[in-house]
Amino acid sequence: MKANALWTIAPQRAELREQDLAVPGPDQVLVDTIATGISRGTERLVFEGRVPESQWPAMRAPLQYGEFPFPLSYGYSAVGRVRAGAEALLGRRIFCLHPHHDAFVAPASMCIPVPDAVPDHRAVLAANMETAVNVLWDARPLVGERALVVGAGVVGLLVTFLLARMPGVELVVCDIDEGRRSIAESFGARFVAPADAPGDRDLVIHASASPAGLRLALSCCGFEGRVVEASWFGDKEVALPLGEAFHAKRLSLVSTQVGQVAPAMRGRRAYADRLALALSLLDDARLDALLGPAIPFKDLPQSLGTVLSPPPGDPQPLCPFVTYIYK
Repeated sequence: MKANALWTIAPQRAELREQDLAVPGPDQVLVDTIATGISRGTERLVFEGRVPESQWPAMRAPLQYGEFPFPLSYGYSAVGRVRAGAEALLGRRIFCLHPHHDAFVAPASMCIPVPDAVPDHRAVLAANMETAVNVLWDARPLVGERALVVGAGVVGLLVTFLLARMPGVELVVCDIDEGRRSIAESFGARFVAPADAPGDRDLVIHASASPAGLRLALSCCGFEGRVVEASWFGDKEVALPLGEAFHAKRLSLVSTQVGQVAPAMRGRRAYADRLALALSLLDDARLDALLGPAIPFKDLPQSLGTVLSPPPGDPQPLCPFVTYIYK
């Protein structure tokens, strides 16, 4: 059996490669891919070769092929249907943390059934929703808090979607892109430009992946407020105002990363539990606003650079996704 796979072979260069598929063992499944999601922040760093060598082990995708920096096949948002293997999953739609391949063999334990109410294309958001869930497990928001989300990318908006469900939370989203306003407001948050970001926040989630955004997040905190850093800067150094009011206001700066289940839930939830929860939370048609454009798999090597880093002035997509010819 053969499959086609996207490989990044050098900075900003990708190609499709044909490779052999193993016969699935008793605890594995063969999956025909329906769609994969592109995580623009992380996959841009990989595509451009900007993952620091010190972070290669931590940033390795669960089912990655090859090694950093190149060549490698990277990705972690695949939706497909099980063609062969473990009987309990035969014929079912699943989500798996797998790269962009048109078919693949994976451990059955890593293939989580997609709820019937969640369409194929929306299910590619599961990995990002899992990140948002983990962010909130680390943030531990409280009823009635004044919250601010800085950065209305996919993770920031999914955090907004979840935070807006908490009673009594005064929720504001801040971004430089006015085009994100309608989505944030549809989730139940107020949207502002950075210049209008409110202060005296109890909780700030920073998800802009920009030094200016993180500095803004710190400046908007009230006394004993906390900033949860949900973005990742790769090899970029960041200067922060840790003098000024940082100590007088007794601020907390907390890192969060989806590679580990947040300590608040680590003793009670496994990775599969967290991913299954993320999939269940996708049963909301408002989330479709995060998706697009759709890219045919055959065009992905030529389109990837543009969709990861659009030319200046072009719209910035949120979650592009790849479509496959279902076998």
